[in-house]
Amino acid sequence: MPLLKRLTALAGAAAAATKYAKKNPEKVNRMAAKAGHFVNQKTRGKYSRQIDGAVRRVHTATKPR
Repeated sequence: MPLLKRLTALAGAAAAATKYAKKNPEKVNRMAAKAGHFVNQKTRGKYSRQIDGAVRRVHTATKPR
């Protein structure tokens, strides 16, 4: 698949995810926290700072403005 097609598909997926996150911030925050906890368990806390930062960014991005 050519690079331009992949980038177009990725941009479409990102737009859909953003739209979903704005409509359902509670669900997105809950799932992000669950995913962060799961990954943190699997990596045995090795990347806990990075995971916590990513979850915090999700929470910040879904706050109503």
